[in-house]
Amino acid sequence: MDEGRLYELLWGTPSGPRRGPRPTLTLDAIARAGIAIADADGLEGLTMQRVAESLAVTKMALYRYVPGKAELVALMLETAMGEPPPPRAGADWRGQLDDWTRQMFDRFRRHPWAHAATIAPRVPGPHELAWLERVVAALAGTGLTGGEQMDVAVLLIGHARNLAQHSAAGTAPAQGREAGLATLLRGREDRFPALDVALRSAAAEAAGDQALDFGLARILDGIQALITTRRPT
Repeated sequence: MDEGRLYELLWGTPSGPRRGPRPTLTLDAIARAGIAIADADGLEGLTMQRVAESLAVTKMALYRYVPGKAELVALMLETAMGEPPPPRAGADWRGQLDDWTRQMFDRFRRHPWAHAATIAPRVPGPHELAWLERVVAALAGTGLTGGEQMDVAVLLIGHARNLAQHSAAGTAPAQGREAGLATLLRGREDRFPALDVALRSAAAEAAGDQALDFGLARILDGIQALITTRRPT
């Protein structure tokens, strides 16, 4: 990956290719063409050739705008995540982070390929930093350190991304886990009586559909407890 070129693509104001004929494409159009392909076929199905064909240009013409697939995926991620929505009026830090995480979950659910695109170190774009800014701003004045504020963002992103990945696969994590355990326990209930009772209760409560709500509430409870310890008594 050409990190210098990627930085320019994400943070600069390039108007088009560096050389050659007058530009006929925009980076936004290229990114959205890539998103359409990745949404349908994943990153494995994304190629520069397919993007070029969808835009009715040659692959060599596309390379004049974007030097390779890695840079293309970075542009796609920046476009797919977009600017974070503004915080709800009057919401406290907990309400803001609850809404933030649900919005993040929605982005990852709509674009399953984004999970793989965000697990390795990379140059973040302005939209990605805007999402991080929202978390840090919500926690300003709570007593958490700057490092802790950013760690909260990482924790919430992980929760949203993990659940969205399972959602894209068609199974909530708890549902898949409980179905597998129920199969293993069949005929062995006497050996694992407490687990058998818990699984029956979970099935009756449809707990598998509440993974986002339950996990998010517990994460925010933990953050609330930490904030409480930082406030003078």
